[in-house]
Amino acid sequence: MGPAAPGSPSGEGTTDRTASGRATIEEVAAAAGVSRSTVSRVVNGSTAVSPHALAAVQDAIARLGYAPNRAARSLALRQTHAIALVVPEDTRRFFGDPYFGAVVAGISDRVARSDYILNLLIASDDPGGRMTGFVRNGGVDGAIILSHHNSDAFVDRIVEAVPVVFGGRRTNGRDDDWLVDVDNVTGSRQAVDHLLATGHRRIATVTGPLSMAGAVDRLTGFRERLAEDGLEPFAEIAGDYSEASGVRAAQELLDRAAEPGGGLPDAVFAASDLMARGVLRTLRGAGVRIPEDVAIVGFDDSPVALSTDPPLTTIRQPMHAQGEALAGVLIDRLTGSAPPHRTTLGTELVVRGSA
Repeated sequence: MGPAAPGSPSGEGTTDRTASGRATIEEVAAAAGVSRSTVSRVVNGSTAVSPHALAAVQDAIARLGYAPNRAARSLALRQTHAIALVVPEDTRRFFGDPYFGAVVAGISDRVARSDYILNLLIASDDPGGRMTGFVRNGGVDGAIILSHHNSDAFVDRIVEAVPVVFGGRRTNGRDDDWLVDVDNVTGSRQAVDHLLATGHRRIATVTGPLSMAGAVDRLTGFRERLAEDGLEPFAEIAGDYSEASGVRAAQELLDRAAEPGGGLPDAVFAASDLMARGVLRTLRGAGVRIPEDVAIVGFDDSPVALSTDPPLTTIRQPMHAQGEALAGVLIDRLTGSAPPHRTTLGTELVVRGSA
């Protein structure tokens, strides 16, 4: 009897062999005793795999010498194995705010453990539709959208085209959105708790841009916690998370204090560390003592918090962990898992010299 023909029962394993003789994903699945989708999840770095299945697949991959044929798989499944990180902000804010660096580092670390590559797309708007067209025309398999505003209409066109995970909820979002957020309401309540516990009653806030749900939530928590003690905000001044808006807010407080019968608050909660730094430096420049005259609390616990004199008391949000979770949820979606629609991370008060 001659040698078994390819595909015959005695041609062991040849049915699914590639033309180059490499093992296929089907052979790995058979050797590991799992489904093809489980092997795909392991290859793509998904966490939605049991330890037993993970060990079995890794052993089968090692024994068979399996290596994913990315080009063939992409052509067959119309996949690029690329993920877009879409940031609807201008480049000055993106590169000037440490928040983005920390979140992107988390996203990159998680993507590096998968079979995907990361594309960064920065645009404050998309008037020509170039970025949206790139995503909609098959440039990526999915997208993470970070720092979105309710005026970013092009975001909906991306959601229609590919799986999307949002960094923070949308003010005009839908119940079936996938998102990873921090508990902004609780974070701002923690800030006010600390200020009230240290004897402050005339508390002002500098808000983030209220076109963003996270900024609305931080203002909500601020108002709610004051109301529980029967207090009204001393002032609510609009900011945009930038240091420059913190400077403007502090100058507004100084101008109000100079009016007949005016005075300064005894504390300020700024909805970002950059704004808090702008407030602190401006007030100190005007001769106001921090924290003796005015206590200041920020939000983020970015490196900015250690750059001030005195260092900032602030609310720590887990920015790197948020980035990892954003990438993890999207990769799970792309590899056939069913991650939760909502992932909410906690915040923590960090007490330093400013309050």
